[in-house]
Amino acid sequence: MKASSATRRRWLALAAGTVAGHSLAQGPRTGFEALVGGWSRTDGNYHIVIESVGADGALQASYFNPRPLPFAVAQARREGGGVRARFELRAGGYDGSVYELRLDAASGRLVGSFYQAVAKQNFEVQFTRR
Repeated sequence: MKASSATRRRWLALAAGTVAGHSLAQGPRTGFEALVGGWSRTDGNYHIVIESVGADGALQASYFNPRPLPFAVAQARREGGGVRARFELRAGGYDGSVYELRLDAASGRLVGSFYQAVAKQNFEVQFTRR
C-alpha cells in the first residue's frame, strides 16, 4: 500500500526536522543519540521517526505504516557495547507487536526482528536512515 502524499509529506517533515536538530557540527553521534532521526524499513512502507532520547533511554518516537500509529513502548538500552531499541505497538491491528532492533555501527542500519503478534510470526528486518 502506497503512502498518501499528505502522509509522506508529514513523515518527511518529521524526519527532516529531527535530523536537522543533530548536525554533524556537533561531532560524531555515539550511544543513544545515534538513534535520533528518520528510519525506513527496507522491505516495505514502514517508518520510524525518533525525535529524541532521554538519558534513561526513553524514546520519543512515531511509527508510520504508512499511517501514523503510536508506540506503547519505545525504549533504548546499552547492551554488549552497542545500542538496542525496543518498540511495542498496541494499536491499528498490531496489538502486542514488537520491534527488537540494534544499531549496526558498521552499516549505519537498525537491524533485528519484528514480532507480528496477530499473525504470531517473526520477521528479520532492517531500517536505513532517511
